[in-house]
Amino acid sequence: MAELNTIRTAAGTRTAQIDEGLRAHMNKVYGTMSVGMVITFLAAWAVGNNAAMMNALFTGFTRYIVMFAPLIMVFAFGAMINRLSYAGAQLFFYTFAAVMGVSISYIFVVFTDFSIAQIFLVTAISFAGLSLWGYTTKKDISGWGSFLIMGLIGIIVAMVINIFIGSPAIMFAVSVLGVLIFAGLTAYDTQNIKNTYLAHAHQGDAEWLGKAGIMGALSLYLNFINMFMMLLSLFGNRE
Repeated sequence: MAELNTIRTAAGTRTAQIDEGLRAHMNKVYGTMSVGMVITFLAAWAVGNNAAMMNALFTGFTRYIVMFAPLIMVFAFGAMINRLSYAGAQLFFYTFAAVMGVSISYIFVVFTDFSIAQIFLVTAISFAGLSLWGYTTKKDISGWGSFLIMGLIGIIVAMVINIFIGSPAIMFAVSVLGVLIFAGLTAYDTQNIKNTYLAHAHQGDAEWLGKAGIMGALSLYLNFINMFMMLLSLFGNRE
């Protein structure tokens, strides 16, 4: 009996440690994401309110480099993450956030400042609710992944094609579907981040868990940014 009680006590202690570690891990994920968001919007505001920089970056072939640079960096990040240190991965993420800010800086020319702030607030509230649900739900939503990824690929292809076509109807359809897909991805990625930590916490590899947290922050960051951009396209007031 004494041995059984000792085992139970040890198991309870281990569970409490994992729960505490999970909370710290999720706080770090959200914290990293939040810093990235601040960097993005500061970069976007600085470039978007500088006419000379806007003319230089969004004229001619340079605009395609600015538009596609974040996408290229995301694929590069995924390929390089195992070779980067935790500090290197964190620096890469913050650099990516700055590049993303430059890429979306045109919103400060196209939309009113009040509209941008309003849509950002709506996105933040929606994101918080979706992420909280993904974290707390007992339902396994891992099956959503394949459908959401297929939808995401479809949206990316449609957006690239529409760069050259410029169809308002395609842009509207992409925005509506995009909001739904990134809403689903927010809940899915949150649960996946949680489950990934729980599956690997016992291994005690702090470096791996740290980099996994940065990848999680990147996933949530991309969901937020894209949901914000889709909502802004649908409901934003133009200058």
